[in-house]
Amino acid sequence: MGYIPPEMVEKARRMDLLTYLQTFEPGELVHVSGNTYATATHDSLRISNGKWCWFSRGIGGRSALDYLVKVKGCSFLEAVETLSGIPCPETRPVHKKEPAPKRLLLPERAEHADRVIEYLKRRGICREVLEFCLETGRLYENRNGHSAVFMGMDKEGRPRYAAIRGMGETGYKGDASGSDKHFSFSIPGKCGTLQVFEGAVDVLSYATLRILDEKDWRQEHLLSLGGVYVSKRPMEQRKLPAALKQYLQDHPEIRTVITNLDDDRAGREAALAIERLLPEKYRVSLRLPLYGKDVNDTLCHRLGLPIVRTVQKGKKREEER
Repeated sequence: MGYIPPEMVEKARRMDLLTYLQTFEPGELVHVSGNTYATATHDSLRISNGKWCWFSRGIGGRSALDYLVKVKGCSFLEAVETLSGIPCPETRPVHKKEPAPKRLLLPERAEHADRVIEYLKRRGICREVLEFCLETGRLYENRNGHSAVFMGMDKEGRPRYAAIRGMGETGYKGDASGSDKHFSFSIPGKCGTLQVFEGAVDVLSYATLRILDEKDWRQEHLLSLGGVYVSKRPMEQRKLPAALKQYLQDHPEIRTVITNLDDDRAGREAALAIERLLPEKYRVSLRLPLYGKDVNDTLCHRLGLPIVRTVQKGKKREEER
């Protein structure tokens, strides 16, 4: 089994079973009474007050991670990867064989995206950018929980990845089960320049800033890495982010790469790694946000909007304004 970074395990443990089922398997959730639920597959399994118990088997737990391991029979590694949406580093199969294709389990689409539109407008994203993403299928609203779903597609336009971002009090961040990190959220451009960001909201923020500057925001390629994390590996042992490597492979016309990652330790280290690991044929520039921690902070500051930042505290997320 491959090495599992502690931060990935912690991220996986944070999701409770009710949230997991509401987000990824809503058809499996059966309301019993009050705040008590069961599952369609196992009617003796009860979920209540942040805990679950499978009474016919005498087992239970708190997290979705416990459920995937004890009930669905996933290995610990598989469960962590499913909940975190990130493959564990240095994972090697016991036998060399073709891996089974990932099956992307997308959250159910709401009829309208009014809540997502309103939320992103509060983050400063302009209507033109939002309409483009909605019309091209890159953005929609989850019917259960009304979170934003940012789609990543391959070069044939097939959905291969989905980042789920909660709004308001939950602030949930995760990837849909079966997401392939090689195909993160992106907006293809027409020239040889690629702008790289940590998350989809920063992509939309940059596009909005281009419009405010009366520039053609569809010229440059825009790519989200789907997040970065602090690596304990020495620089010479690191690898390019999967999304960046795949995007450059699919768009050989790109020769300039500009990183727009967060102004924190993880962002700065990731930007430096990209600069050092990209082949010499690419011209690489590192760009820090003009204001605040990220590109959305810069946009909100320019528009005079309150800066929204999700803060992780133990198992809870909250927004600071």
